[in-house]
Amino acid sequence: MQTTVASTVSFNGTGLHSGRPVRMKVQPASAEYGIWFKRTDVDDCDNLIAVHWASGVPSPLCTVIRNDAGVEVRTIEHIMAALAGCGIHNALIEIDGPEVPIMDGSSARFVDGLIKAGQRELSAPVRVIEVLEPVEYREGAAWARLEPSDGFQIDFHISFPDAAIGTQDMSLDLSNGNFVRELSDCRTFCRQADVDAMHKAGLALGGTYENAVVVDGDQVLSPGGLRRTDEAVRHKMLDALGDLALAGAPLRARYIGHRAGHAMTNKLLRTLFDTPGAWRLIECDGQDARKLPGVGVRRSDLPMTA
Repeated sequence: MQTTVASTVSFNGTGLHSGRPVRMKVQPASAEYGIWFKRTDVDDCDNLIAVHWASGVPSPLCTVIRNDAGVEVRTIEHIMAALAGCGIHNALIEIDGPEVPIMDGSSARFVDGLIKAGQRELSAPVRVIEVLEPVEYREGAAWARLEPSDGFQIDFHISFPDAAIGTQDMSLDLSNGNFVRELSDCRTFCRQADVDAMHKAGLALGGTYENAVVVDGDQVLSPGGLRRTDEAVRHKMLDALGDLALAGAPLRARYIGHRAGHAMTNKLLRTLFDTPGAWRLIECDGQDARKLPGVGVRRSDLPMTA
């Protein structure tokens, strides 16, 4: 059955790019509602934004959604990964600014809050988007692909000149809470040179060593170092799950990302839905539903307490 949060859960933090305080609430919603953001600081036009691939605005630094009135919310990928990874299908997210709080740079605190709030089953079946034939989107050396699969799997490859990251590959079946156990605590990462460039451009004003893994050559500058030796590629997989949540329903597919990012994943979804015969929407039976991300997730599954 479809689910929503059993009670409202609040998150307070700082916007990564603005550096400003942000208050956000994830509230229960009815069956078939989907996920929507509501900008509570906007009262002179439509302040509701659907979390959907068609409202996505391709951006290299984060995931952005925007409605027809031009109202937008940025950096939604970590909360969307948490919702998808915890198996939440319907929710209204109220936020008092244009940017989701960065928290610690991962999804762990969002996951912790959602699990504490609990889930409520709704009287509607879960539907999944089954990929029937491969679709791909490429830009230069980077590419992303969706292929048919019996479940939901993410494969990712990254390669950076900094020895602290280097080349990393990982493949993960996202069923039965694997997102929470294996990916949810992995933080966003960047190079010190990129941080300096973003600051000069007026971006990442809320970025600190406490909410991102910052590397310089072979050094990890963030206190405490890495949470996992391959934290970088795991975080890219976290981002991919959040970006794929804009499909509007769980996927039955294998996603492969090769140096891919937010904008590319959104363009891949557009390619999928623009390709006749490449997908279909089907109801989950009991066996398939048990394979979905978030089924049976417990707070003890979190690798760290947020």
